Amino acid sequence: MTADGRRSIASLPRPDSVAGGSEADASVAGIVILLIEDDLGDAVLVQEYLADGDIDARLHHVDTLTGAKQISYEPECVLLDLHLPDARGLDALSQVLQQWPHAAVLVLTGLNDAATGSAAVAVGAQDYLVKDQVDAAVLARTIRYAVQRKRVQSAERRLRDTEFHADENLRLQRGLLPKPLLTDTSITIVSRYLPSQQRSLLGGDFYDVVQTDDGTIHALIGDVCGNGPDEAALGVGLRFGWRTLTLAGLRKTDRIRLLEQVLVAERPHDGMFATVCTVGITSDSCEVIMLSAGHPAPLIITPGNAYPAPISHGLSLGMAPGRGRWRESRITMPPGAGLLLYTDGVIESFRDDSTRMGDEGFIELATRLSTIDDPDAYVDTLLAEIQRGDAGRHGDDTAVLYLRRAADHDRRP
Repeated sequence: MTADGRRSIASLPRPDSVAGGSEADASVAGIVILLIEDDLGDAVLVQEYLADGDIDARLHHVDTLTGAKQISYEPECVLLDLHLPDARGLDALSQVLQQWPHAAVLVLTGLNDAATGSAAVAVGAQDYLVKDQVDAAVLARTIRYAVQRKRVQSAERRLRDTEFHADENLRLQRGLLPKPLLTDTSITIVSRYLPSQQRSLLGGDFYDVVQTDDGTIHALIGDVCGNGPDEAALGVGLRFGWRTLTLAGLRKTDRIRLLEQVLVAERPHDGMFATVCTVGITSDSCEVIMLSAGHPAPLIITPGNAYPAPISHGLSLGMAPGRGRWRESRITMPPGAGLLLYTDGVIESFRDDSTRMGDEGFIELATRLSTIDDPDAYVDTLLAEIQRGDAGRHGDDTAVLYLRRAADHDRRP
């Protein structure tokens, strides 16, 4: 016995590794068993039963609960005597269950009490064994079944956790990927979101489209730097904030200034920032008002051509809080032209030759496909080409927002 009350099975007459095993036992091979028993004779008997039983196991013995809590490994099965020098009854069982919640705990006691056995199982023990009713076959079979049940329970718990997180992610996706709020039927809106293949959780890319009372259609696309739940939550907050400020009638520059205040207040650390691009398409002309806070310029798409819109760039939100200066840019769109807003996932993706897509490569691809007249088909083909060349090598999210007003509407007097 050691000074702290622990006794290793190595001090018993037989080795500390009990080998046997068979093909039937392969699924629970090498079970690490912790025996908490203060009677050395009973401990030796348990070891002999395990040596004679058809089970592959490694046994470690301690004679106090205090000594058991000091072990440095995680047992898969615990054999517990309910009458120990430092803990007794269901209190000892509760402490063991709390210490090793993922282990199969078997009560092994000399007390033949049905009520205590039922209470032990109700608390969380896998089984209740009376010492003088146990032999090698019973002990091996009980341990095997208990470990299997515990593994199934753990698998079911992980499945429930996975389903719970999937539900949480779905709610988050609904926050990041909104439905456009507009009544103008002359404009086509196509949006797509491709989360990175390394994660099921959406990242910090976000977008939105709303129409104000004066008929102007406002669109937003943005990207919170980084991937993960913090970035995703901040993206949702920025999108909601932008929608509220836009519907309240604030000017673009005022919206951006207030969005930066929201970002600074909500971000978990000072290094987090976001890029944002907003556009306003007036209802009675081809004029588009744009503003960029560190975000790539939208592409103007015409049949056979794609080129960046001339836009004035300002600082990203949160890069230098309070010192950003953003200016609106006004352009006239060609009749029937589309406006493609996107996050940097498209330009950071890889091409077939393992080089980055980059701005020039993306413009070249957008131009090559620009003869596709249907907006949905155009965006889907564009993203399919990007995914095909990237082949899963890129680890960032990609958001695309395509807006196109009917040509006959643009020609109205």
